[in-house]
Amino acid sequence: MLKKIICFTLLFSTGISAFAQQKIGLLQAVEMALERNLTIKQAQFSEALSEETLKQSKNNRLPDLNANSQGSFNFGRSLDQSTYSFTNERIFTAYGSMTTQIVLFQGGQLRNQIIQNKILLDADKTNTAKVKNDLILNVITTYLSVLNNQDLVVASKQQADIAKLTLQRADISFKAGNQTLADLSQAKAQMSTAELNITDAQNAYDQSLLSLKQYLELTPQTDIEVEKPDISKITVNTLYNAEEVYKTALAVNPDVRLAELRRDAFLQGIKIAKGAYYPTLAMFASLGSNYSSIYQRIVGSSSTTRPIGVVDGTDQVVVAPVNEPRFVKPGIFGQLGDNFYQSIGIGLQVPIFTRFTTRTNVRKAKINFENAEVTAQLARNNLSKIIYQAVWDVRAAEKKYQSAIQTYNANKDAYNTIIERFNVGLVNSLDLNTSLTNLNKAQFDMIQAQYQLVFRSKVIDYYLGLPIAL
Repeated sequence: MLKKIICFTLLFSTGISAFAQQKIGLLQAVEMALERNLTIKQAQFSEALSEETLKQSKNNRLPDLNANSQGSFNFGRSLDQSTYSFTNERIFTAYGSMTTQIVLFQGGQLRNQIIQNKILLDADKTNTAKVKNDLILNVITTYLSVLNNQDLVVASKQQADIAKLTLQRADISFKAGNQTLADLSQAKAQMSTAELNITDAQNAYDQSLLSLKQYLELTPQTDIEVEKPDISKITVNTLYNAEEVYKTALAVNPDVRLAELRRDAFLQGIKIAKGAYYPTLAMFASLGSNYSSIYQRIVGSSSTTRPIGVVDGTDQVVVAPVNEPRFVKPGIFGQLGDNFYQSIGIGLQVPIFTRFTTRTNVRKAKINFENAEVTAQLARNNLSKIIYQAVWDVRAAEKKYQSAIQTYNANKDAYNTIIERFNVGLVNSLDLNTSLTNLNKAQFDMIQAQYQLVFRSKVIDYYLGLPIAL
């Protein structure tokens, strides 16, 4: 019963391990990177911020609306806001108002700002596309590196098997007296070298796999396996015309497009800066009211007599009829109604002297534009250099791969001949080890040349804007 439990546990654990390992193809790796990569998310956040900035620049054409209110206790001599007369008593005053303003003309700055923000939004979108394209190329490069290192691990293990077999034969020959101790030591050294090659190849494979996981935003503990296509069946085109590739890349490459959009944004910035030379015309309106604790409303008048002087000599008081106003203290809402006011008008602000601020801003905007123009030209020049270099590299890679195939086949034939002669004692172990070393190096070179050729061709596809697949 215990044996059954142990067997079941082992089978279950193996099943979990096999299920946990994720097999990823190139297309899936690219999709995962585009979905999870944090650099892309940062670029998308910048794009979202630019979109909000554009919306706000459009909203700046709308009128604003503000409400203001204030209340205070006044002591001593103060101005009564309801009667606009000075009084020398303690009063409570409060007022409130609403104001609105709309800019009718501002030197075209509002319109030019909207245009500039549209260009900057397009630039951020292009930057997001650039980040995605760069990520795709990095994922493909790392994916090919994983495949390359994977093949090198297999090749190094195959070489270790050959070295092990050679060591066994050398040991048998040494015991039979057909070879010396030096021959046996050479075989042991070759075996140690083969094991070291396995370690180096495995380390390179692990490192490239870790880099791929980082691009996919996977933890280092995630167990993944890359799908291995038949690299020999991949069609590689090396007959490229560098000038035609450059012309195509110039229209689709996001690096150049990004530089040109930023240049256009700085050009629009010159117009915005020049707008400060013009006057600003705005329409405004306001309404409000106020309250005072000592405010009184006149509700009529009453007739009475009051002394207006005295007669000289008799000192007789002279009186005359007068009409005196009668006051009543209204409630809060009544007082607000009495003091309610409205206004509407147009304001014109003409810049006469601004300490050369506008002139300086215009000059700086022109310098920024000229610098952006140089940056755009540098992007075009750099793209041209990269394209021509990529075309030359893919041609050189093809020649190197064909040469590596011939070298490998020649070393393979040589090794097979030498091993046959070694088995009958016609060559020593030094010749055999030298031939095996040459074969190992030729196989490594052929594998690397093959993946290098594929990578160089995919770089051309990348700059042509073609979908990259294996």
